[in-house]
Amino acid sequence: MRLLHLLRPALSIIPEVQEPRFPQPLKVKVLITGITLFIYLICCQIPLYGVYRTSGSDPFYWMRVILASNKGTLMELGISPIVTSGMILQFLSGVGFIEVNHSVREDKVLFNAAQKLLSFIMAIAEGMAYIWSGAYGDINQIGAGNAILILLQLTFAGVVVTMLDEMLQKGYGLGSGISLFIATNVSENILWKSFSPITLSTEAGTQFEGAIINFFHLIFTKQNTLQALYYAFFRESAPNLNNLLATLFVISLVIYLQGFRVEVPLASQKIRGLVSSHGIKLFYTSNIPMIIQSTLVQNVYFLSQLLYRRFKTNFFVKLLGTWQEAEFGGQSVPIGGLAYYMSPLRDVKDIINDPIHAIVYVLFVVFMCGFFAKFWIQISGESAKDVARKFKDEQIKIKGLREESMVKYLSGYIPVAAFCGGVCIGLLTIVADILGAIGSGTGILLAVTIIYGYFETFHKEKYDNQSIF
Repeated sequence: MRLLHLLRPALSIIPEVQEPRFPQPLKVKVLITGITLFIYLICCQIPLYGVYRTSGSDPFYWMRVILASNKGTLMELGISPIVTSGMILQFLSGVGFIEVNHSVREDKVLFNAAQKLLSFIMAIAEGMAYIWSGAYGDINQIGAGNAILILLQLTFAGVVVTMLDEMLQKGYGLGSGISLFIATNVSENILWKSFSPITLSTEAGTQFEGAIINFFHLIFTKQNTLQALYYAFFRESAPNLNNLLATLFVISLVIYLQGFRVEVPLASQKIRGLVSSHGIKLFYTSNIPMIIQSTLVQNVYFLSQLLYRRFKTNFFVKLLGTWQEAEFGGQSVPIGGLAYYMSPLRDVKDIINDPIHAIVYVLFVVFMCGFFAKFWIQISGESAKDVARKFKDEQIKIKGLREESMVKYLSGYIPVAAFCGGVCIGLLTIVADILGAIGSGTGILLAVTIIYGYFETFHKEKYDNQSIF
């Protein structure tokens, strides 16, 4: 008996979204995707009941945009449980601990059920860790009743996110819930920091948080135009126009690199003379390496802060990470240990002040993104062997090659594209952080690749359905 077979008795109690009986029209998919997004945004605004406090350092501060989470609300954990569970199971599957054949329907059903069950467990575990860490107040202050109530709310939200993601992935909507929530959160963050009307008291006087609104405010209120331009472009207390320009530059660069691909000529074995092509993009694995790397860093951050709050003097805890508790902005900043060397570079000053941190961080991000990209194609069914098998099943062959030569031919492109694409994603993230792009380099890269993927999916669906109306 294989490990997955142990889940057979539990299939009846694990919630599941049934696959649609027939393909959904594009207008229905757009509608359901919009409803899914609306539910997510509502959950982002509903505060947790029973919380004593939500101020103070935030373990997820650096990762909230990427995790599509919102502090103190039902979306406190965001997509963290489902992404972490997926990463764990894919890893166990890749190393052979869990035997699964995705071409077999039962294995596919059992694997998806295992991922959902593990995501529910992760939501409970992360919720308990959050409560125990004192994120909502001392456990004696909130009481056992409220603690249980908070945990139930977080678990319920985790189940909702998992089911919404499954609903979209099974064909009721466009893309996946994970991608939709990340793109929404990042886009909302960029728009807010560009147009926020909130006023700030600074040494230079009252300014607006939004970079664009603040620019026009300074131009019309400051008598010295050069001074107004200086504050608009170089202020450090809030987003400035340089940050916005860096964001636009990174977005343009990512869109440009999305066009890099190798077209493999294909010929049909069923219909003589019918030819097509298969595109192998530079970003072959899309944003998957960055999502996995970000999830890994997030879990290290969370575990490190959780332990540091309780055991600050322990040598091994400090080796994992030491933190500076800062109230400003809700940040808790890593200042030592492994967590510090995994933390992003914020500007050129960080490189000058600590070149060792810069070197270690660059090597870490580039290596992990490249490694996860190559690892992902092996466990996700996108390797050269898997693609060649799909061609064979569809009675398609690469033009000018025999069937036995296709794997060798594809092996010269797919692993290279996956690794180089992962490395490029990592380098672009680092560059975006150093330039001061709004949000984070990781968030921008994820949002652009996701939105670009949605654009391609929408046009493909529109072509298949002829019209949205």
